[in-house]
Amino acid sequence: MTFASKKALKDLLGDLPYAAEVYWRLRQPGKPVTDKFTLSQLQKVLPVWRIQAEASPFLLQPGKQVLIFGTLRYWLEHTTLLGLALAGQGHTVTLAYLPYGNWQKPMNHFDVRRQNIYTQEVLKLTGPLLKILPLLNLKPVPLPDDLDRAIQQLALRDTQYTLQVEEVSLDSDLCRLRLERNRQAAQAALEWIKENQPDVVVVPNGTILEFGALYQVAKYSQTQVVTYEFGEQRERVWLAQNAEVMRQETDSLWQARHDRGLSPEQLEQARSLFAARQRASLWENFARRWQGVPSEGGERVRAALNLDHRPVLLLATNVIGDSLTLGRQVFSDSMTEWIEKTVQYLAKRPEIQFVIRIHPGELVTKGPSVADVVLRALGSCIERIEDLPEHIHLIPADAKINTYDIVEIADLGLVYTTTVGMEMVMSGVPVIAVGDTHYRAKGFTLDPDTWEAYFELLGKALEDPAKVRPTRLQVEQAWNYAYRFFFEYPHPFPWHVVHFWKDEAIWPLKRVLSKEGQEAFGKTFRYLVGEPVEW
Repeated sequence: MTFASKKALKDLLGDLPYAAEVYWRLRQPGKPVTDKFTLSQLQKVLPVWRIQAEASPFLLQPGKQVLIFGTLRYWLEHTTLLGLALAGQGHTVTLAYLPYGNWQKPMNHFDVRRQNIYTQEVLKLTGPLLKILPLLNLKPVPLPDDLDRAIQQLALRDTQYTLQVEEVSLDSDLCRLRLERNRQAAQAALEWIKENQPDVVVVPNGTILEFGALYQVAKYSQTQVVTYEFGEQRERVWLAQNAEVMRQETDSLWQARHDRGLSPEQLEQARSLFAARQRASLWENFARRWQGVPSEGGERVRAALNLDHRPVLLLATNVIGDSLTLGRQVFSDSMTEWIEKTVQYLAKRPEIQFVIRIHPGELVTKGPSVADVVLRALGSCIERIEDLPEHIHLIPADAKINTYDIVEIADLGLVYTTTVGMEMVMSGVPVIAVGDTHYRAKGFTLDPDTWEAYFELLGKALEDPAKVRPTRLQVEQAWNYAYRFFFEYPHPFPWHVVHFWKDEAIWPLKRVLSKEGQEAFGKTFRYLVGEPVEW
């Protein structure tokens, strides 16, 4: 049978009731449809998890009606264990799922339905602790106009995130696929949430893909929703109540803590972390390095870049299309537009030295580089980095230069949302923050909200950077905020999604549901089901 005829047959069978399910039960009972989406490890351990949850001393305490949603293999593993942990703490948990292993490649209905029944059979091993809800089996309902517009915007963001570009076509195959799947998720979840009225919906991420669709449905339905994600720290989780966690809203934390000075021990902890970031070394429970090479000192990098003693302006970039940049515009249409207009403005200012540090994260992404944006902004006469005006220095992502060495000699910083902006103020460098980053408007950055205000502020700063230099109090506040963000904003939590199975071996469900585990993580579990966060 040719590929075309196989595809035609699958398309036909995909629309016949029960055809895919009967085929799976007869030909592949208990087995994954494809090696690219297998829940074999989860299937093996679920009976053990269920026994441990059923033995929980907290199983019969009063709880809430909780809906958790998962899709993609690794998030299904995570949400299943989280659901069992919540069930073991007395909550009535429904685990909704969609059976996709990839968010950017289409699947025919026949394979989707086979994958759906396979996933359902695996997750049934959690019974009776979890109620399993295959969203694919629910009858879709039309979406209200406001909600559908939010789902369309979500599909656009998904496309930007996947391609790591900010300018995308709404008519592209990828955007149409994301719109179809997000609508499918929203249409299925909307009616169920209306009929069953859970106390809280728990969703990973909440900003992209079907996770974002479930978040938007809960928000539209005025159902409490909690989103959660992970940073670079082991045994820590970010969470947000009735908000997208990736927006890293720290206002309530800062309001509670901004007037509390750091103790000597807290300040030393913040300094030790900052020093590790500068040295490009690992530190305690942080699982990544922030630089590719260790610090060599500001004067060495000044010599390496052939900088003289004109003022140095450092623009530290984000990766284009990163989830921490999408939807964060304040007055620009995008980060790309801000970079373009800034480059064009500063190209005419040879009295300063303009250093653009491209984010090292570009080395592991597939989207366009900020270097392309910079060259395009300067016009057709500039085709190579070597052709840049002498006062503009573009530092590629793979350059053996430590960003913090540039910070040491910088007179002014420009940032969109990168954490380097906060750290520049910690080093006494004034920073103009133009994206809606978590540390903007916390009292220690310069925060224009229009193009006019931006260029007026930039011009003033270039005339005399000392006039906009942060005060001693602002520097202290930047250190205070950094401590709160790194050490208090993330909550204790046993299982990080990236190294999930290693964490589960250290913190098996039985241990998490013990007195020891509840003392360590009990508050976080309560926050995850909507109990107000205590800062």
